[in-house]
Amino acid sequence: MTTFQATSSRLQVLNCAACGAPHTAFTLQRVSECCAQPLLAHYALHEPLSREQGIDTAENSMWRYHAVLPLLDEANRVSLGEGWTPLLPLHRLGARYGLADLLLKDEGQNPTGSFKARGLSMAISKAKELGVTGCIIPTAGNAGVAMAAYCARAGLRAVVVMPRHTPKAFKEECYWYGADVHLVDGLINDCAARVRELNADGALLDVSTLKEPYRLEGKKTMGYELAEQLNWTLPDVLLYPAGGGTGLIGIWKAFQEMKAMGWLPATAQLPRMVAVQAAMCCPLVETLAGHQANCHSYVGQPTIANGLAVPRPLGEPLMLQVLQESQGTAISITDEQMLEGMRELARLEGLFVAPEGAAVWMAARELLQTGWLQPNERMVLLNTGSAQKYLDNVEGRY
Repeated sequence: MTTFQATSSRLQVLNCAACGAPHTAFTLQRVSECCAQPLLAHYALHEPLSREQGIDTAENSMWRYHAVLPLLDEANRVSLGEGWTPLLPLHRLGARYGLADLLLKDEGQNPTGSFKARGLSMAISKAKELGVTGCIIPTAGNAGVAMAAYCARAGLRAVVVMPRHTPKAFKEECYWYGADVHLVDGLINDCAARVRELNADGALLDVSTLKEPYRLEGKKTMGYELAEQLNWTLPDVLLYPAGGGTGLIGIWKAFQEMKAMGWLPATAQLPRMVAVQAAMCCPLVETLAGHQANCHSYVGQPTIANGLAVPRPLGEPLMLQVLQESQGTAISITDEQMLEGMRELARLEGLFVAPEGAAVWMAARELLQTGWLQPNERMVLLNTGSAQKYLDNVEGRY
């Protein structure tokens, strides 16, 4: 594999999320050698970098923040124009529920139709930079599609392993990109087991959630964009659909980095983070409630929100840390509630959101009823994808 010295990047080191042990950022890494836990990228943020210096305003994609991203050579960038998605006010929906400031960031407008484009653009760019020739992924749908597309763009082999019950649109798109697709009975954890079998020789880079350091770095750009789009203020509450949790962890990482660089005031109040899961598969909710020590033995069931069917997320400790540090919470939503949310967002705002995005809205409604949310607070909903690919799951249920 290729080895680099850091000459054009502020990337410094990768640290184990569990014990902090340093790992070099300039050779190919997977999980930490010490604890087999995620590796987190750290940058030289103590060196002055103003917003004016750090943002390439001519770039209308997530790559406008390349100064705080890990790619060392721009020639290795694998991009389809991901990021810089709109932040939309929901006036009609807000008025119905007496909400003063309700916003939705629509990640469904990304290439390949979901927020997974951000993470996989970055992961495949770094894979190319580090000499990887092929990648493999277990997926509930959107991540596999994104990996297949970016591998095609980069000229890398792509192997996608997804549940057999995944909606047809996800499978078909992977075939179009030339990926080698394997279908498995079960959920994403069963797909992960099949990935280990298929990649026993380690010839392919496993770009599973948090199994390599760089999908997280692509996802964190949602946090940078949100702050910039809100003129360097942040919402009171951010509600996010958390399956594997990379986006939740990444957005919180972005907020911390911006504070360290002075892009946000040192006294800035960070949002309370809400992790939203499916009632059919809610390991984080169960752990947070004290019903289990951790997710290691949790058994989930399929849900119309395919991206939330992640029963044993590697990033659970990091998600719990985000909720604790932000004074946030986790909540689960039923499939029927998701359908109701999809109807409301479609009919009142003209937004055909994925079931995961609808779950986030329904979580806001529930938290309003309990008093955890207040109507005068600024709330941002993250819709992670377009509902177009979920039609097999929701057909005729409008």
